[in-house]
Amino acid sequence: MSIRNILLGLFFTGFISAAHAQDNCTVDIEATNNMTFSKDEITVPATCSTITVNLKNTGKLPAALMGHNLVISKKKDLIGLTNDSFEAGFKNNYVKPNDSRAIVVSKVIGGGESTSVTFKTDLFNKEDEYVFFCASPGHWSIMQGKFKLVQ
Repeated sequence: MSIRNILLGLFFTGFISAAHAQDNCTVDIEATNNMTFSKDEITVPATCSTITVNLKNTGKLPAALMGHNLVISKKKDLIGLTNDSFEAGFKNNYVKPNDSRAIVVSKVIGGGESTSVTFKTDLFNKEDEYVFFCASPGHWSIMQGKFKLVQ
């Protein structure tokens, strides 16, 4: 085997590894009219500098009636954020504007709709526990899960 072939192999392996790492930095999750998420845990590699979460509402009802979103916060902030969701209202995706407790907030979407949010992993630290949940009033109690960056 020639040096040229070895170098070409290493070169293309780098591209494949980068593409594979990028795939691990994108998460697809679904929400339903039954007030469930398709995952109860979102785990992404800490090597990702940014993460994209694609949310799809597989239900049939409009956003104003049975809309879902995805919010990520520290676990300790979950109750405070959800207590404020009704006051924040639909127009603010059920999160008060500039509420620092909400690290990631997606748009509220209705049945058949999709949305994506992309965010940096440096917003998270190793010391805290994180959760994702739907901020629509009342939904959070069953529409929630763990969010983890793993080594």
